[in-house]
Amino acid sequence: MNVCVQGLWHLGSVTAGCLASVGHTVVGFDLDEDVIRGLRAGKPPIFEPGLEDMIRTSLDSGHLRFTASLEELPSDIELLWVAYDTPVDEDDVADVNFVVAQVAAVLPYLPTNSVVLVSSQMPVGSIRRMEAIADKLCPGKALSFAYSPENLRLGKALDVFLKPDRVVVGVRSERDKERIGRLLQPITGRIEWMSVESAEMTKHAINAFLATSVVFANEIASICEMVGADAKEVERGLKSENRIGPKAYLSPGGAFAGGTLARDIEFLKVVSQRHQISIPLLESVKTSNDGHKSWVRRKLKALMPSLDGVVVVVWGLTYKPGTDTLRRSLAVELCNWLLEQGARVRVHDPVVKELPTNWNGCVQRFDEALGALEGAQVLLVGAEWPEYREIPKDYVVRVSPGLVVLDPNRFLSSLGTVAALRYVAVGAPSIERLA
Repeated sequence: MNVCVQGLWHLGSVTAGCLASVGHTVVGFDLDEDVIRGLRAGKPPIFEPGLEDMIRTSLDSGHLRFTASLEELPSDIELLWVAYDTPVDEDDVADVNFVVAQVAAVLPYLPTNSVVLVSSQMPVGSIRRMEAIADKLCPGKALSFAYSPENLRLGKALDVFLKPDRVVVGVRSERDKERIGRLLQPITGRIEWMSVESAEMTKHAINAFLATSVVFANEIASICEMVGADAKEVERGLKSENRIGPKAYLSPGGAFAGGTLARDIEFLKVVSQRHQISIPLLESVKTSNDGHKSWVRRKLKALMPSLDGVVVVVWGLTYKPGTDTLRRSLAVELCNWLLEQGARVRVHDPVVKELPTNWNGCVQRFDEALGALEGAQVLLVGAEWPEYREIPKDYVVRVSPGLVVLDPNRFLSSLGTVAALRYVAVGAPSIERLA
């Protein structure tokens, strides 16, 4: 099938690479010439395990090419897959107009009867808005629109795209259902067909549910810390309840970050305000999550009244393991705060080689995780890269006896059994101040 993927950051480069890998003929389009230049050389704009090899292989096979020119779009496109990562500002407000404007620029170049399948993160009603724009810009082309919520997971994006649990698709016609079914046939036959608006709302509902689960678990964990309960044991009790289940999103840990979950909460908030509907539960999610972001700060302040001159090591700077993006990273935010407190900050991350410019050389980067720990007083576990689990705990004790380990998600829980260390995690019984 002849496909154009528009928008080639993380979501788009994964979509283009995966579609080409299963035999479709794909042209990737983005107006950013730097991104196109990199992709033509086999370099994705963001690190994702396996993506670079996949793109290089597809380029070599002739199933994939890239262009920044509207005039170079092929005339036999059957489907345009819109895959922009919708930009989000610091308040989790999405720049939807950016995506709409980019799509509007391409519509006149599509062949008659093309399908436009949107996976960018957009508020419910966006497809109807694009349909109205298409009717105005190119009424004779009979373009049709569909929506499939993206299921991008950093570090696992290829596997999730090519081996999905199921794919949700909203369509308006049997013709589009047949075309999109044919497009996805090499990947999965498990497609949940529904209306376009239901598919748009499904994305919001999934992320709102996950966000609510996270803040619920963390609020329960905060109470556990004060009453001598262990939130991990409570989690086990919850997940063994038949009405909840073992896969529920109920692990106590860090606040959610990155803007993805918060963006859908914000979409629902705007829609409810427009229709004058009260949603107090959903409106409280962001407030609770923002409060939990200060968990590390609260614990450090409880342990050490002053951080001036304290050597703090942060393992893992990225937003999540398996990616190289620092965008909306909680670890980076914590480093900023630590610098304000006068702490001496050291960092290690397996993929991050350049630190944020605003740190002005005040943060020391180490190539070796263990080397960063020598003589340190505090270790913060940021992004949970698997290699940190391979570091023997007796080595940690040897280079930094008495170390305080702040590990919100209990990723390095084996350190909690070492008497020579002070291990602190979300939902663990409360701590007292160090002498």
